[in-house]
Amino acid sequence: MAEATDGPLLTTPLHALHVELGAKMVPFAGYDMPVQYPTGVLTEHNWTRAEAGLFDVSHMGQCFLIPADGQFETAAAALEKLVPADILSLKPGQQRYSQFTDEAGGILDDLMVTRLGLEGHQHWIYLVVNAACKDADYAHLKAHLPAGVTLKIADELALIAVQGPTAVAAVASLAPDIANLKFMTSTDLKLGDIWAHVSRTGYTGEDGVEISVKNADVVALTRLLLADPRVKPIGLGARDSLRLEAGLCLYGHDIDTTTSPVEGGLTWSIQKRRRAEGGFPGAARVQKELAEGTSRLRVGIQPDGRQPAREGTPVKALDGTAIGTITSGGFGPTVNGPVAMGYVNRRFAEPGTPVILEVRGKDLPAKIVTMPFAPHRYFRG
Repeated sequence: MAEATDGPLLTTPLHALHVELGAKMVPFAGYDMPVQYPTGVLTEHNWTRAEAGLFDVSHMGQCFLIPADGQFETAAAALEKLVPADILSLKPGQQRYSQFTDEAGGILDDLMVTRLGLEGHQHWIYLVVNAACKDADYAHLKAHLPAGVTLKIADELALIAVQGPTAVAAVASLAPDIANLKFMTSTDLKLGDIWAHVSRTGYTGEDGVEISVKNADVVALTRLLLADPRVKPIGLGARDSLRLEAGLCLYGHDIDTTTSPVEGGLTWSIQKRRRAEGGFPGAARVQKELAEGTSRLRVGIQPDGRQPAREGTPVKALDGTAIGTITSGGFGPTVNGPVAMGYVNRRFAEPGTPVILEVRGKDLPAKIVTMPFAPHRYFRG
């Protein structure tokens, strides 16, 4: 998961705690981040699937859109000019996944959009964007928001995720009301003595929450959560294998400016009204692809045997014709074997289709499969 970076590395407010806990630190998206702790990636992955893993995601970008007229619709209409999701229909506390698209229909970044539920703030929109894209995202927002909508960058906030079957119970020991939250909804409350914004969401396929909290409070809250025997710290290595098994895209790998939301299999994130009306960058391409299909699609790929196929691995038809490329791949501890995703020619995208992966100059058999590789366990009430 380490990525090259220019200049000195930034740190999150939890950096000293990661070091104290024995984390192996690596550069990621310009930050010095924990890739694993002493027990290792495999143990961390399996713990998250069985109990509760705590992730530092404070490198992500957090910001708010605030309409000067106090009307949620003003901010929602402004954001709808930049993303294909239906923002106007969001109820207080409701959350949606979407993408910033460009004029060619490519994806500039993917993000989470929440209409705040807190009394007096229900006209605010809260965004969480990817760490590597956040500066570009903020500039994009500033350049396109109308005069009546202000962008407030929330550098004073940290973000942690607690994921796994016992995650919500562990957090609910500090605030019982959290147990009633449904997937993709949020609330604002106190965890112990610490004020937090809690969303029932995450990027592991497991039930769990993401917690936005002030930088000054995040170490105390993290220590409080880690004092629960069900909760252990988890690094970027297991975060990546968990999201891959869950069939979830990693920006810059599985989706980017060369892929459209339709090619990426993200049409579920474009609600009916927006499909019909358009009004977002690249809408003409997206609407055409929705009507006519695309030349390629993101698919799940399961290699035979034990050899993982990494990003960049060529995918071929049985006759040797090049038909696509792996964009994410590795070992899936939950399925006890290699898993991958990537793009293939639409004619080969049907689950069960046999394909060949060219791994280190050798042809290895594989097949197209339905994602996720590990079942999603979100709590929908």
